[in-house]
Amino acid sequence: MAIYEVNDSDFKEKISEGVKLVDFWAPWCGPCKMIAPVLEEVATEVEGKADILKVNVDDNQATAADYGVMSIPTLILMKDGEEVDKVVGFQPKEQLVSLIEKHL
Repeated sequence: MAIYEVNDSDFKEKISEGVKLVDFWAPWCGPCKMIAPVLEEVATEVEGKADILKVNVDDNQATAADYGVMSIPTLILMKDGEEVDKVVGFQPKEQLVSLIEKHL
């Protein structure tokens, strides 16, 4: 399963190539806890095509600020280092898979 924790220091490197769905989250966030198992299912479905990266906004405020994250969970789809799509709040698995597949 391709879910990786990333931080301020390695974020740019991790998003530089390929398609990545970045989950901006925090441990105290209820909707973030709800979406975690959904993201695991999405990771299984898009394995080999895209990765899921998790950024804890409490520990990585610079990256969250760089991408204008005001509410969590915020999910940003990156392709070769560029933001191509963004959704805020809980999303069903089908919507996330379709968001990723649209940019493969």
